[in-house]
Amino acid sequence: MTEPLLRVRDLKTYFVTEQGSGTARAVDGVSFEVQPGETLGIVGESGCGKTVTSLSILRLIPEPPGHIRPGSVIEFEGRNLLTLEPRELRAIRGNQIAMIFQEPMTSLNPVFTVGDQIAEAAIVHQGLSRRVARTRAIDMLRLVGIADPEERVDHYPHQMSGGMRQRVMIGMALVCHPKLLIADEPTTALDVTIQAQILELLDRLQAELGMAVMLITHDLGVVAGSADRVAVMYAGQVVEQAPTAALFARPLHPYTEGLLASVPRLDAPPAREHGRLHSIPGQVPAATAWPDGCRFHPRCPYAWERCRAEMPPLLDAGGEGEPGTHTVRCWLLTEPRRRTPHP
Repeated sequence: MTEPLLRVRDLKTYFVTEQGSGTARAVDGVSFEVQPGETLGIVGESGCGKTVTSLSILRLIPEPPGHIRPGSVIEFEGRNLLTLEPRELRAIRGNQIAMIFQEPMTSLNPVFTVGDQIAEAAIVHQGLSRRVARTRAIDMLRLVGIADPEERVDHYPHQMSGGMRQRVMIGMALVCHPKLLIADEPTTALDVTIQAQILELLDRLQAELGMAVMLITHDLGVVAGSADRVAVMYAGQVVEQAPTAALFARPLHPYTEGLLASVPRLDAPPAREHGRLHSIPGQVPAATAWPDGCRFHPRCPYAWERCRAEMPPLLDAGGEGEPGTHTVRCWLLTEPRRRTPHP
């Protein structure tokens, strides 16, 4: 194994709520690694801590009310980003680590042309002149598949469709050729055909530029075709982590099992014969009131007394590959005979 590009260890990001209802433990002990050139998919329902994790890596959490707890470690190429001075961090953010945000319309500035916005990062981080940076912006628009880039470079965000704005965001993120790209729900607001084009574009650019990608999504279909490994998050924690093929072939955490069962499949019987699509009962609890024990136990069909009383650690599930390749936060690994749903 090569040295990881990014190593996150025991990341805890908490928010003090204004209403005095306690502390929201949005991210509560998350650990994972990203290897050079690989794609790590981070999956989970809304409210499980995916976006807060990505913002924590770039130290974009508003303080207050948020704060990253002491003991958290975020290492990029061996340097702990949490101990860097603001000037050192700015040299990495947008330059070596770039991010595509969820909503391109709210992330792009409406009063500047898309060309100016792409060129800005190259001017700030690489010291290019405005003329050279404009040429680079045209090249980036061409790279991300926007037609007539010489004309489009002078357009404003409102003159572009949702799919084109998302391509502009990708161009902005990649203009400095980052080593790590964090893509936070890059296809959420787009229709299905445009989603496929954006994912194909990211795959192609990753292959051309050799960067690592952290793909954050609630859509398992997105990671199935794009990610090398998957980390499944629930209630501020990673509950299962495995190579993509192993996770889809043998999901071990009941939450992962439920997520996969709720995805419509072409090889399943028709709905009228098969019954309704599977759904996971209940909802993600509030971050101010995570349940005791395993956080999934109120929604789990297999839960027993130990699950309600004792939080499981990440356990090694064995299987193919090196030790620790497939890890699961579930007591079922120690007592597999209990994997029978309660009546």
